[in-house]
Amino acid sequence: MEEDDDENGEEAQEYDADGNPVDDDEMVELQDDSVQGFFTHKEPVYDVALHPVHQNIAVSGGGDDKSYLWRLYDGEQLYEFGGHSDSVTQVAFSVDGTYVASGSMDGKVRVWKSETGEFVCELEGPDEVVWINWHPKGNIILAGATDSSVWMWAVPSGAFMNVFNGHSGPVTSGMFTPDGKKIVTVSEDASLIVWDPKTASAVHRITSEDARFHSDVITCLAINKESTLAMTGSADGTAKLVNIHSGNILGSFENHTDAVETVSFSDHLNLAATGSLDGRLNIWDVQTMQLRTTCEHKGPIIKAQWHKTQPLITSCSADRSVQVWDGRTGQNLKIWLGHQDAVLSFAMTDDGLTCVTGSDDGCALVFRMVDN
Repeated sequence: MEEDDDENGEEAQEYDADGNPVDDDEMVELQDDSVQGFFTHKEPVYDVALHPVHQNIAVSGGGDDKSYLWRLYDGEQLYEFGGHSDSVTQVAFSVDGTYVASGSMDGKVRVWKSETGEFVCELEGPDEVVWINWHPKGNIILAGATDSSVWMWAVPSGAFMNVFNGHSGPVTSGMFTPDGKKIVTVSEDASLIVWDPKTASAVHRITSEDARFHSDVITCLAINKESTLAMTGSADGTAKLVNIHSGNILGSFENHTDAVETVSFSDHLNLAATGSLDGRLNIWDVQTMQLRTTCEHKGPIIKAQWHKTQPLITSCSADRSVQVWDGRTGQNLKIWLGHQDAVLSFAMTDDGLTCVTGSDDGCALVFRMVDN
């Protein structure tokens, strides 16, 4: 950082992804483990997603105000999706992959048919869209906004269904429960709300007035596959476990020294993960609330996600790497390098063998698990 430059005006020492000092006088050959890439954005790639059925198809959204549908195996662009006037920070496929949506800082959600690239509808209502989430069983989409509201629409008609008002700050994360029966949202105002999607009424509300809950901005949210537990991560450095049905706070995960940026439940083991700006990925036993193991990046962790079919977890970081860990032991199984700036997002194929990434360097890359 420029603020760290010394009094002689010399720049602070830079380090590569392995933590080695970079010598400006030498041409450093960057390690690139990727097998393919998509390079059209030329601006930060904020989000990536994989088609749920045809997992050789990806969508990426970026700072060029566009999203693109492209093929993993050859990097070939299939469709360009425009129409936004600000950065596309969220992209997502509907549950069966029929539709693909983009959410933008311009306050709009735009939807296309993934097979033909045909434009379907534009959804308006929020100011800046922070996140989007499709219903797990139908063509209904949610969007959370910086103006503290959450909106729900039907696709393909684009019909407005409900608006959820109850937070007093930007809605940082939210989603349908996996069974589709509830909505859970969290906010910068340090509150969590469980909603009834049909009536838009709050079923449970937890705020910072409860001393057991967060004292600062809630940054992230995860829900277990049984739709019974929610996990929240916060700038206060803790994660909380909440019973969705009762609204009770079950406990607190406390081991980080900086903000928790990502949380994730394992579908197979009674484990959950918290990733922090402190560079640590902590694996917790959900039953006992005990810390099982810690995995470490050389920079802030931005996202972590358990694999669908294995007890493995992938994480990406500002250290420019994507890493795969055994969630049971914390053993590092893979380090993927190739990006020249922070890795902002990734998506894994269901078999856990292929990872697509988006980075501040303007590129989306494809990595594949191979035996060393």
